[in-house]
Amino acid sequence: MNAFEFFTPPKTIEDTGLSPSYLIGLVSKIMYETGTVTPAGISEHIKLPKLVCRQLIKEMTALMLVEAQGLESDDIKSDIRYNLTDLGRKWALEAMLVSQYVGPAPVTLEMFETQIRRQSINNEQIHRHDLEAATSHLVLPRGLMAQLGPAANSGRSVLLYGEPGNGKTSLAEAMGKSFHDVVYFPYALLVGNQIIRFFDETLHEVADEPEGDTKLDPRWVACKRPVVIAGGELTLDMLDLSFDQTARFYEAPMHLKALGGVFVLDDFGRQTASPQQFLNRWIVPLEKGFDIMSLHTGKKFTVPFDQLVVFSSNIMPEDLGDGASLRRIYFKILVPSPTREDYLQIFKDACKTYDLEWRKDVVEEFYESEYEARNNVTSGAHPGFLLQHVVAACRYLDSPAELTGELLELASRNITATKRSTR
Repeated sequence: MNAFEFFTPPKTIEDTGLSPSYLIGLVSKIMYETGTVTPAGISEHIKLPKLVCRQLIKEMTALMLVEAQGLESDDIKSDIRYNLTDLGRKWALEAMLVSQYVGPAPVTLEMFETQIRRQSINNEQIHRHDLEAATSHLVLPRGLMAQLGPAANSGRSVLLYGEPGNGKTSLAEAMGKSFHDVVYFPYALLVGNQIIRFFDETLHEVADEPEGDTKLDPRWVACKRPVVIAGGELTLDMLDLSFDQTARFYEAPMHLKALGGVFVLDDFGRQTASPQQFLNRWIVPLEKGFDIMSLHTGKKFTVPFDQLVVFSSNIMPEDLGDGASLRRIYFKILVPSPTREDYLQIFKDACKTYDLEWRKDVVEEFYESEYEARNNVTSGAHPGFLLQHVVAACRYLDSPAELTGELLELASRNITATKRSTR
């Protein structure tokens, strides 16, 4: 099947997969809010071709829901303007009682499932040079890339664990940025006559459509594979559809909006619900590749669970859940604290960021006194954190920013140190 075949713009009302009554209700709501409008204006709102919009206007005219208001201008190519009749306004208000959603026409659940499976994350292979380019800004311990590569290509689930501040979240984001395919998401979908808003400009990054003469169904938005990050604020309720009682339509949950991309559960174990509860909620999706959603009407339906799920945690795997749950996490990767060599490199890179002269002797002396002598655990986050305090101290002293042992010692008082395990 051609990658774009599914996106051929509909030529008739039937081609949309939606009922005429639903579309007439949506158009009437748009006209109720905008007033007098042309078929082209309706097309812009509803994201359907003008040809289909003219068919809808013709149906609405026959039902005496709209009436013509003359040409838009004296130009021979100008469009006819239409307005709602009293009956049309009544129709719009009745449609508003069902749902106040006014926006692009939705796609059907069947269309949605078909496209999500077609653009599966498993269809894109991540090569070594892609991942190396995406992680080039990070100082990674030896051997870690050999573990990250297979995990990124798995399209399954990954646990990144280790001490805080060592770049687990940055690694998860980099894995997501190593994907380059363009995927398509609908503005909304219709399930059981209920609207679920899907496209989210705060989470989905719009991409340029591939070059070609093929016209695409404008109800779909070309996007980069999403990288959605949720942290300690995530609750179990947020993994379900969110229903607005006033507006009477749904918002898709965050993990559903990550379909075809990467969903990062950051600070796993710091949420209100226990890690075991989250793993229990995701046993079926992680194992079977689909999730079950429920409408407030009681209707249940399945959606593909097609994404790379990355759990990022400071907690050891055995403390996150039981064996049966952990078995669903296919890759468990320790992100270790930096070695002396890596720590110095991170510090050197941070000096460039803060425009400070790199003084290896000063940092080596600090490393010996702060980490080796005191048996403290290193952290990849410490260099940048320390340099922020150094710069702030220099500003206070009205002196040029520079790296000194005294300033590093002063800055280190703000670090919450962790002792190395004696086990």
